[in-house]
Amino acid sequence: MESAAGGNRTGRNLPAAVAVGLGLGAAVIFSLYTVPEIFLVVVLAAVGVGVVELVQALATKGIRVPQVAVLAALAAMLAGAYWGGPVWLVGIFAMAVPALMVGRMFAGTDGYVRDAAATILVTAYPAMLAGFVALLLAQDQGPDRVVVFIATTVASDIGGYFAGISFGRHKMSPVISPKKTWEGFAGSALACMAVGGGLTAWLLEAEAWKGVLVGAVVVVAATLGDLVESVIKRDLGIKDMGSVLPGHGGMMDRLDSLVAALIPVWALLTLLV
Repeated sequence: MESAAGGNRTGRNLPAAVAVGLGLGAAVIFSLYTVPEIFLVVVLAAVGVGVVELVQALATKGIRVPQVAVLAALAAMLAGAYWGGPVWLVGIFAMAVPALMVGRMFAGTDGYVRDAAATILVTAYPAMLAGFVALLLAQDQGPDRVVVFIATTVASDIGGYFAGISFGRHKMSPVISPKKTWEGFAGSALACMAVGGGLTAWLLEAEAWKGVLVGAVVVVAATLGDLVESVIKRDLGIKDMGSVLPGHGGMMDRLDSLVAALIPVWALLTLLV
């Protein structure tokens, strides 16, 4: 999300972005530390909006994805992951995929492979990946683990943004994401490792190096997630997935890094903490 040089070329309304970010952060913290199940509803709403945005974006190219069915699969996977664990998450996904393929079959053969492939994509990204936040929440110190995950991943965007507008000169991927720079990536890495190490030691009472390792993995996953979404948008010929979040674009424009970092963070925190 960073510019190659100068804040006036970021294309972001910074005051609006900060206000929206603070509002989302407050909603997350409040729901996590009051009734954790409410946080699942927040996740369902946010990822659900992301699914709708992605489905509508695909529709601009004539690609049909059964929106209601994918949203139902999303809700089932979140609930299954939280109350049943990884086996339920994977099991529901494994059942949803053939069911969605069969459902598309009755709509005719024209464009079947294209539509079925896109449907599986949306069911996996972001729907199934979002289930891993429910797995984090279900663990001991679940709310704290979720905070570590979200804060560390968000630090990638913030660190990259300010390092990019201050020092960005060398573009990372001019074709895919012209505003991303290697200097911004370095800022993302430093921010992720600092936040990850600090919060892991404070909230989870674990060695700081474990959080630093989490941060190092997050910056790679988050950057790749951002680039993947940029490729999708370029292929579809759109600038943003939506406009629901002032200063940020669409919900998927905020979720791209988060869903990409979920599995690595869940795996590392499960193994190390």
